[in-house]
Amino acid sequence: MSAVGHLLALAPVAAIGLLAVALRPAGTVAGRRLALVRAALVTGAFAVLTVELLGALRLLTLPAFAVAWLSLLAGAGAAAGWRHRRDAARRTVQVVAVEVVAAPEPALVGATTGPTAGPPAPPPSLDTAAPHAEPRRAGWPTRLADAWRTAGRGERLLAGTVGGLLLVEFLIALLAEPNNFDSQTYHLPKVEQWVASGSLEFWPTAIHRQVTIPPGAEYLLLHLRLFTGGDALHNLVQWAAGVGVLLAATRITAQLGGGRRAQLLTAFVLATTPMVALQATSTQTDLVCAAWVACAATLALDGLRRRAGVGAMLALGAATGLTALTKTNGLVAVGPLLLIWGLAQLRLARAGSAPKHAGSPGRGTESPDASRPGRFRPGRQVRRTVAGSVLILLVAGVVVGPFLARVTAEFGHPLGPPRLRESVPMERHDPASVLVNALRIAHTAFDTPLAPLRRAGAGAIVGGAGVIGVDPQDRAITFGQERFPVPSWYPDEDRVAFPLAGVLAVIGAAVALARPGRVSPTRAGPLRAYAVVVVAAVLLHTAMIKWQPWGNRLLLYTLVLAVPLAGLWLDALFRRRAGGAGGRRPVAAGLAVSVLATCALAGVLAVSYGFPRRLVGAGSVFTTSEWDTRFLRRPQWAEEFRWAADAVRATDARRIGLVQQNDNWEYPWWLLLRDADGRPPELVALQSVLPGRPPADPASVDAIVCTGSRPACTALVPGGWRVQFRGYAGYALPPAG
Repeated sequence: MSAVGHLLALAPVAAIGLLAVALRPAGTVAGRRLALVRAALVTGAFAVLTVELLGALRLLTLPAFAVAWLSLLAGAGAAAGWRHRRDAARRTVQVVAVEVVAAPEPALVGATTGPTAGPPAPPPSLDTAAPHAEPRRAGWPTRLADAWRTAGRGERLLAGTVGGLLLVEFLIALLAEPNNFDSQTYHLPKVEQWVASGSLEFWPTAIHRQVTIPPGAEYLLLHLRLFTGGDALHNLVQWAAGVGVLLAATRITAQLGGGRRAQLLTAFVLATTPMVALQATSTQTDLVCAAWVACAATLALDGLRRRAGVGAMLALGAATGLTALTKTNGLVAVGPLLLIWGLAQLRLARAGSAPKHAGSPGRGTESPDASRPGRFRPGRQVRRTVAGSVLILLVAGVVVGPFLARVTAEFGHPLGPPRLRESVPMERHDPASVLVNALRIAHTAFDTPLAPLRRAGAGAIVGGAGVIGVDPQDRAITFGQERFPVPSWYPDEDRVAFPLAGVLAVIGAAVALARPGRVSPTRAGPLRAYAVVVVAAVLLHTAMIKWQPWGNRLLLYTLVLAVPLAGLWLDALFRRRAGGAGGRRPVAAGLAVSVLATCALAGVLAVSYGFPRRLVGAGSVFTTSEWDTRFLRRPQWAEEFRWAADAVRATDARRIGLVQQNDNWEYPWWLLLRDADGRPPELVALQSVLPGRPPADPASVDAIVCTGSRPACTALVPGGWRVQFRGYAGYALPPAG
């Protein structure tokens, strides 16, 4: 990677930093984290719209992307500078005001009127404002040092564990090559197709997921691919999403009334969840989706207590659009979040309180209409709320609309071809089928290494399904040809269960619904409303998405939303224990400490021994070669791909045909067949599942590479060509001469 590539790869980080300064709110909960959420949404939306615009112009090239990012940095830098100057001027005015109020009046200088003589006391508002001026000027290292100094031993242990895991995951993400199974099949091949063609136009392919699955996360990878010329930094997208998840989840905890310990508990439970730790070093897309959903959640919670401004609505629209463009199942949670946001905004409008949105310091708490008797107009405020809701949907449409338009034009439906619409969504929605689906999903999500417990639970579900007349293996409620149950406790990024975090989240949700005042006395109403949303999202998920062995990945966004409830409950439990109330509470608190210790162990084991990227043992990132790391999922294929690619490269073939099936690995061909200068090869599909995109003629290619099925390869090879196959991979070449 060149020096220019290094600098360009830092552009998204620099943009988020500058935008966080420019968009920093005042007078709101965890304002700095809200600023980072806003900045991430702006940067994410910019990255997506840049791809869409330049793709439409057939300019998916490094120079075009460099110009786009330099323009964003210039604008963000100007906005940050303006904001810094404005804040400095405002602080100066505040200090001068305090000095003027505190100074003795000229008429009283030298005079004494009795024992109470002296300068008048400053007004309470300015007196309380002055002590807060200095912390706002302090830099983040000073604030961090102060927080560490005032933290207790337990809080330091929680923070240290989270920080240590993030650092180790960052190291793994940098050292390990992308080796996720789905990434080899369709996540990364689609990025290479865009680079090769310079556009987003669909192409003939035998793997429909390359064009039908929403590409939001891959859009982000495309920027890094063009900047660096390879995939060395691809894992950092999900690592950054993991950091974003922690920031948003801890802010949600603070919004629901949780203090520092509750926020640290939330971060700790999330960071030590093996699914989060493993996905943070991967090129999967579930953590990116969870991050956008968490951004939508924290923005929606702001709207429960105060009127939203245009900026908040734009941010909610961006979060909704980015979720839909990354993984549509995230909308299962975003929908209820937008619903409670809209209802809260209508309630505030009708009540006439209409407090200003976060980020409007020094303007009071009432709207102009509400502050003047007789001028408040509920109808106008309701119309404003409706218009704001429409604005959210319009912004979301701008983000996800171009992709949906291409899918609709290609397949006649915005959700893609029938095979996609029928494979993942539930095809039966009767109560009995939904119940069986929910029980199977729960069994897989809460799986443990205790095989007897797994077998007993699965047996009860299968037996109960028979009693109510539902086949637990029914294809209408089961993905593909998979069969329930499957072990999911092992720390594998695609299927690992989360029993510890899940149980804590369930308890937290139950307490928040039943007795929210005991968990958060000052935020009982918002806490219960949020818990309702989390439960609704889980129920909708189980009613809409079929069980599958990899279903825990799809549930990740609901776990992220639910863990703040666990953090709040744990904090309340420890708080009551410290108060010495109740004989059973010390026992419960002791059990909670044991569970947290087990969480820490699970997180450490996940990053140490998790599959397919680990620190120690067979397949370690320190001892395994770059090529072998890519094939840890299927080590027997590593040499087969290289053998076939070497034979094709020896012929100087330029146009190479692809023969493969829906779940075959394509990405290794893009790596092995590219030119010495990094230019991608011309790979064309000899099969196509897109009705309007016919495959290439086998007679038009110089060579053919195949994966999976030798008969399928042989059937497409022109007569007289020589076919060679080794297990999974093969090739075909024309006659010599």
